[in-house]
Amino acid sequence: MKGLTRLTRVSFIASPLLLGFEGVERGAGKQSSDGYPPFNIECIIGEGSETLRITLAVAGFGIEDLEIFLAGAQLTVNGKRSEEQDRNYLHRGIATRQFSRAFLLADGLIVERAELGDGLLTIDLMRPDPSAAVQTIKIALRNENS
Repeated sequence: MKGLTRLTRVSFIASPLLLGFEGVERGAGKQSSDGYPPFNIECIIGEGSETLRITLAVAGFGIEDLEIFLAGAQLTVNGKRSEEQDRNYLHRGIATRQFSRAFLLADGLIVERAELGDGLLTIDLMRPDPSAAVQTIKIALRNENS
């Protein structure tokens, strides 16, 4: 079979920026993610719920330099730090450049909390157990004359 090329399967669901879609496709290998700031995503299984934790390395950023927005299904983390004019660095290895990192969330994920500590910003997303959510639906009486 000379001249044939092997096609590899690439899936948009395997992206680490799409959170909560793991159940749709589990077999995808790890994807490398270039960009700043570096981040981890981990799954924490608890009683009656599943938590996804996003951890971003934001050394050098204070709480006043960071913003987190949730618009529809998109979670966006922005970081902007003003330059310190009075410092004269001999070596600058800690990047503090402006960034914006967006994550697309699956239906049902709830942003539970965000914390900043030790140069790491952690955002916990909770997926409640659907069997635990019981909702009573009120039945309205329709007016027969209308």
